[in-house]
Amino acid sequence: MLKKKTKVFILVAMVLLLGVTGYLNIALNNRVTQTSTSTVTTANYFSTYREDRQSTRDQELLYYDAIITSESSSDEAVKNAEAKKLAIVAQMETELVIEGLIKAKGFEDCIVTNVDPNVKVVVKCVDATLTSSEVAQIVSIVKEQTAVDIDNIQITPVE
Repeated sequence: MLKKKTKVFILVAMVLLLGVTGYLNIALNNRVTQTSTSTVTTANYFSTYREDRQSTRDQELLYYDAIITSESSSDEAVKNAEAKKLAIVAQMETELVIEGLIKAKGFEDCIVTNVDPNVKVVVKCVDATLTSSEVAQIVSIVKEQTAVDIDNIQITPVE
């Protein structure tokens, strides 16, 4: 009989420990999530945006490649697909150059979207604010690399 009581005691103790472990796990995860949500969101924004942008462009390029290589495509469709493919490649190159030049000026990270006639720049900076000289640097870089009018340049600072 003593053996049966020992087994029951051990089983009850294990169930209680399992319950305490589950409670502590939930409580600690909630605390960590609440303190780091804004940092994680901003940090992931840049990498997630780049991955999404690249995935979308890869799909577009595959679509145009399919038109170009298809025997049933007309000459006009092939020419249009080639022109659009070249435009996407040029757009990608321009965005990459602008992003690199902005980072070279000391900004931690940035994303550039160049869709004629607009250029949008999202810049990671302290307190999500830019000084007028920082804005001037970014505008100067964008104007040097594109023929975009200053009215069509949008700069968004994020923390």
